[in-house]
Amino acid sequence: MMSCCYQIYQSPLGRLILAGNALALTGLWFEVEVENDVLKAAGLPGTDLPVFRQTRIWLDQYFGGQIPDFLPPLRAEGTAFQCKVWDLLRQIPYGETTTYGAIAREMAARNPQGRMSAQAVGGAVGKNPIAILIPCHRVIGSDGSLTGYAAGVDKKQALLALEAGLN
Repeated sequence: MMSCCYQIYQSPLGRLILAGNALALTGLWFEVEVENDVLKAAGLPGTDLPVFRQTRIWLDQYFGGQIPDFLPPLRAEGTAFQCKVWDLLRQIPYGETTTYGAIAREMAARNPQGRMSAQAVGGAVGKNPIAILIPCHRVIGSDGSLTGYAAGVDKKQALLALEAGLN
């Protein structure tokens, strides 16, 4: 993780940990997902980087029921496959959902071998280091079920309800 600092953001759903450097936001997790070694790797607490100010504005708008019209600079580090999946996640419109299978089909269409498993996509979705801004919460099971979410299915349900205007 190429972070120099982290900061805490108090959201309506609990504390969020923001990690970043002078160039970009490199991590955003619900506190329940973060272990102390992640914070140690993130560096110094409390430093107010420009990207943290931008992210707080984005989150304030988002949790205020608005659709933010900008995105802070993001740098999600992962394998080439994970980064491709995360790019597809960013294309899921606010208030909409897709399935792991639909993402797998899109990945297969871009893959010279033409095959991709929903399980492989699920693994990549589960490794997303920048929650909410890279909206992994918008991915659901093929039967419409709210399958796993690192912070808990209750958080996933609350985020989808917020986007549906139900909060």
